[in-house]
Formats: sequence, structure tokens, C-alpha cells
Amino acid sequence: MILPRTLVLVGLMGAGKSAIGRRLATRLGLPFADADLEIELAAGCSVEDIFATYGEPAFRDVERKVIARLLEGPVQVLATGGGAYMDRSTRDTVAGNGISLWLRADLETLLARTARRSNRPLLKQGDPRAVLTDLIAQRYPVYAEADLVVDSSDAPPEQTVDTVVEALQAFLDGNAARAGVA
Repeated sequence: MILPRTLVLVGLMGAGKSAIGRRLATRLGLPFADADLEIELAAGCSVEDIFATYGEPAFRDVERKVIARLLEGPVQVLATGGGAYMDRSTRDTVAGNGISLWLRADLETLLARTARRSNRPLLKQGDPRAVLTDLIAQRYPVYAEADLVVDSSDAPPEQTVDTVVEALQAFLDGNAARAGVA
């Protein structure tokens, strides 16, 4: 399968964007980029430090610029931070230069996965269940604007990658058919 544009993975923290993204990039023979890691390289400090020192608005500004830069480069698989797709400008940039895929996960899956890591700035603002419940209510309607939606569950990661590849192929075939390409 040849992707015409970068595949941009969106979803909440713990949805598996980085883990699935790495495997997917390998499967597709593409480079993988993690927007948060690219932001850390650009800023010279961790995402957590950016949040603590400069606040979320400053982080989102850097995030928007880094994602736009990554989408100008070669086709790749790009994992974004959980809040990146909430920014209208970022969504527009992704829509014009990428294929968006929402890795959707339920609350219990997100709780289990995020409990394994302590570097989640938003989860330090209160009870993780309450924070994630609020984020689901706020973000899932926006994530639903993505070109593709694939459920990310506790199934083996390779099974999720298989599902993504199938959904992506169907999406590409559908777009080719609409464009008169067989």
C-alpha cells in the first residue's frame, strides 16, 4: 500500500498512538514520528516541563508549528498528542496534508494504559478517572471528524494494526473510486 499523504494518528493519551504507530510504520515501510518527541527536541525540554514552565497555551502553539512542519515533510506515520487535534488550525492542516485516523479507546482501557506512565501532565490535575471522563466528553466529538476511526482495545497490538491497515485500504480505495481511479 502506498500512502499519498502522512497518516496522522489522533486520540486520547493511552489510546496507543505511539505503540500502534510504530508497528504500523514498520508494516507500511514508512518512517514514524511522535509529535511529542519532536516538540521536546525543538524545545530542549520535556512536554511535562513545557506545561509546568510555560503553560498549556504555549505548548499548543509549539505543537501546532511542529505538526505543520512534519506534515510538510515526507509521507510518514505521525502520532500526535491527545490535545493536538482539538486545535482548529491543526485539524485544518491535517485535513489538507494528511489522512487522520482516530484510535478510539474506552475509559477502562485508557485508565489501565495511562496508569503505567507518570508523565501525563493533564492527569496530575485530579483524579485520573474524572479527568479522562471529562476529556472523553470534550474530545471524542472532535476526534470523530477524523477520516478513519479504529477501536484500540486490549487486543494484541498486531490485531489493531491489521484493522488499521484494512480501514486505510478501504479508505484509499473509496477515494480512488470517487476520483475515477480504479
